[in-house]
Parts: sequence; C-alpha cells; structure tokens
Amino acid sequence: MSLSSDIRRSADERMGKSIDSLKANLAKIRTGRAHAGILDHVQVEYYGSPVPVSQVANVSVIDARTLSVQVWEKSMAGPVEKAIRESDLGLNPIAMGDNIRVPMPALTEERRRDLTKVVRSEGEDAKVAVRNLRREANEALKKLVKDKEISEDEDRRGQDEVQKLTDRYVSEIDKLVAQKEAEIMTV
Repeated sequence: MSLSSDIRRSADERMGKSIDSLKANLAKIRTGRAHAGILDHVQVEYYGSPVPVSQVANVSVIDARTLSVQVWEKSMAGPVEKAIRESDLGLNPIAMGDNIRVPMPALTEERRRDLTKVVRSEGEDAKVAVRNLRREANEALKKLVKDKEISEDEDRRGQDEVQKLTDRYVSEIDKLVAQKEAEIMTV
C-alpha cells in the first residue's frame, strides 16, 4: 500500500462523510410532504433529559400530508405535542389521547423559494468541505514529495486521482441539491 493511495482513500472516506452530512441536512428541510424523518431533530424533555421524539413515540405517515405520533407513555403526549409545536418546523399538532396527528401545511410559493435557497446554501457548504479536503490531500502529497517519500510522478498521479474524487463528489452534491429543489417545488 503506497502512501499516496492512503491519502486518496482517506480523502475519499472524508468526502463521503460530507455527502452523508449533506443528506442528513437536506432531510430536515420540509417539502410539504409528510415523512417520518421530519421529526428526527425535535427534542422532548423525558425524565429531565432531552431526547428525540422517536425515542418516546412511534412516528408514522398516515397519508401524504399527515403524520401520526403514537406516544408509548400516556403522560408524554402533552410534552411531545408541545415540543413539535415549538420546533422550527411550523407544525400545528393535534392531540387525541395518546395519539398526536401532525398535519403538514401546504407551502406557499415564497416559502418554497426560500427553502430552495437554503438547499443551495447547504449544497455550497458541502462543496466547500469537499474542496477543503482536496486541498488537504494535495498538501499531504506535496509534503511526501518534499520529504522524498514519493516521486513527483506519484504526486501528479495522486493529485489527478484526488481531483477525480472531488469532481465525482461535487457532481453528486449537485444531483442531491437538484433532487431536493425539485421535491420542494413540486406542489
């Protein structure tokens, strides 16, 4: 195993983590369609500790515009409803015993445009992260050449491979952003 391939593999792994992070961030952006993951980052107070709603209730999709949150302990219905209402998602849950219905409000055209700007910003942040990883990998290769651990030909090949990786991940980011924008703009 050569040192330059270690650097490339490390860059590949870290760029993959940037993509995973982007996917997680995009999943939090509301599209007007109901999906169980939308409540993943909503925290509820449970015996003095903040926990995700999914740890105290079962979140499921009833239809394209409605979620059902079935709490496991009747006493948690109020706190879960309050946590959803106070989250930054703009949702208005309706409690019915130990079941909470969460209707997804339709998005206005202006709100859709704002959300696409947020999506583009998330995509740009991910691209910056990938480019920073490219720069770090190239600097590591340069250092190996300087320390005479690899030849200049290996350095050039390594930099070409890192650039190909970068191009692949940037195009994947563009694809994810385009998909999310299409999802948001679909009425």
